[in-house]
Amino acid sequence: MNDKKDFEAALKGKKVPLLVLDQKWHRLFAIHGKTDEISATEKELDELLKLQGKYNNELKNLKKLKSKIMSNIVANMGDDGDEKRDKDKQLIDEINEKADNIEGELIEIQKNIKAVNDRLMLLSMDYFSEKIEKNKLESKEIDDWIANIRVELKKNVIRKQNRDINNREIYSYLHDIFGAEVLDLFDIEYDDPMVFNANNANTDNANNENKGN
Repeated sequence: MNDKKDFEAALKGKKVPLLVLDQKWHRLFAIHGKTDEISATEKELDELLKLQGKYNNELKNLKKLKSKIMSNIVANMGDDGDEKRDKDKQLIDEINEKADNIEGELIEIQKNIKAVNDRLMLLSMDYFSEKIEKNKLESKEIDDWIANIRVELKKNVIRKQNRDINNREIYSYLHDIFGAEVLDLFDIEYDDPMVFNANNANTDNANNENKGN
C-alpha cells in the first residue's frame, strides 16, 4: 500500500501499537534486518518517546512540589506569615505556568509520536508486502525443485531396481553354470540374500539328485 491517503484511511479508527515497543514487530526483521529508512524512523520514534518520558517525569515532580507547597500554605493559614505565603503563591504560579508549558509540549509530542509511528508502519507495510511476494516466488521455485527431484527420484529408483534385477539374473545364471569357486576366481560377488538362498537351494537339489543316482 504505497498511497499515504489510502493508508491513513485504513488506519482510521484502528489502534496501532507503538512499533518500537512491540517485540513481534522486531522479530519480523530477525532474518534480513531493517532497511536504513526503517532504522532511522525507528530511532526518531525512540527519541520522541524518551522526550515524552522526560517531560512526564518533570510534570510529575512539579505536581509533587505544588502539593507540598499547598500543604505548607494550609498548615500556616493562622500564622502571621504573609510574606512567606506570598512567596509560596508565587512559586505555585510559576509551577502552574511550567506545568502548562510541559502539557502543551506533551500534546505536540504525542501528535508527533503518532505521525512517526504511522510513517514507520507504512514503511513496514511496504517492506513486508515486498518480502511476502519474494517469499512466495522463492517458495514456488522450491516447490518446482522438489517436484523435479521427486520425478528424478522415481526414475532413479526404477533404474536401480532394473540394475539389481539384471545383476541378480546374471549372477544366478553364472553361478548355475560355473559355481561359486569359478566366480570367485573372477572376483564376482553379489550380496543378495535372494540369490544366495536360491543358489543354495539349487546346489542342495543337485547334490540330492547325485546321491539318488
